Amino acid sequence: MSFLVLDEVVKNYATTRALDRVSFEVQPQTIFGMLGPNGAGKTTAIRIITTILAADGGKILFNGELLSQRHSEHMGYMPEERGLYKKMKVWEQLVYLAQLKGMNARDAKRKVFEWMEKFNIRDWWNKKVEELSKGMSQKVQFIATVVHNPKLIILDEPFSGLDPINSNLIQDEIEELRKNGSTIIFSTHRMEQVEEICESIVLINKGKIILNGNVKDIRHQFKKNEFSIHYNGVEPTLPSDRFPVIRKMDHELVVKIEDRSSSTDLMRELVKEQVEVSSFTELLPSLNEIFIQQVEEKNNE
Repeated sequence: MSFLVLDEVVKNYATTRALDRVSFEVQPQTIFGMLGPNGAGKTTAIRIITTILAADGGKILFNGELLSQRHSEHMGYMPEERGLYKKMKVWEQLVYLAQLKGMNARDAKRKVFEWMEKFNIRDWWNKKVEELSKGMSQKVQFIATVVHNPKLIILDEPFSGLDPINSNLIQDEIEELRKNGSTIIFSTHRMEQVEEICESIVLINKGKIILNGNVKDIRHQFKKNEFSIHYNGVEPTLPSDRFPVIRKMDHELVVKIEDRSSSTDLMRELVKEQVEVSSFTELLPSLNEIFIQQVEEKNNE
């Protein structure tokens, strides 16, 4: 059973339709990417899922139940616009936010200190938020999102402003939370991170879904039959009508296989030419390439 289901969800703002019959499912204990350009409808969808906004049509199921306000206690939401109180001390703020999610003060304080220890910021527990660097503040915001052990975690640009070391730290914790039972929705503009950590994605543009599915399946769906051949020795000569060369680099050819041929045919041709091949790899488009292509195509319709 899917953990989260959006079924024909509609949201209107005055004369603008922010979400137009949006439907997708998020499987339990997975990392799901929600993608789209600015103004696509991602934030509206997230606010409806977190019960901040109500949909104008359609339905949402949370763990098999119709979504209601009471489900918000089982969610953690880290918005792109960070929402920490600058004058409060770090530990007081984190304990307060955990209590808002249903934890008692004793358990909240214990869990807050555990997370601060894990992120190596225990020495900052008594500092005010305004004294923190952007990276430190980001860690505190992440702790506020996950300290109550939510079933659904929604992260909007969680790596913004983090150096590579802290990005890896947060990424490792996201994977650990998934392993321990949380379902995670990850919204970002950084496609390389989506490819790395998300199993499935939905791409929203102008309030409509234009792509939805498993990341690997989507990349294969948009493949261009291009192969990278690394070779030793003399550059091979291939029939240009069947295997046109797209790019040449130092001892590497990028070749497109035309429809009437196959990768096996290309390998046979290389063997016939007695080419010493060191690697033979199919090139799949990146999510970034697919994202740009699909958004541009829909915008031009």
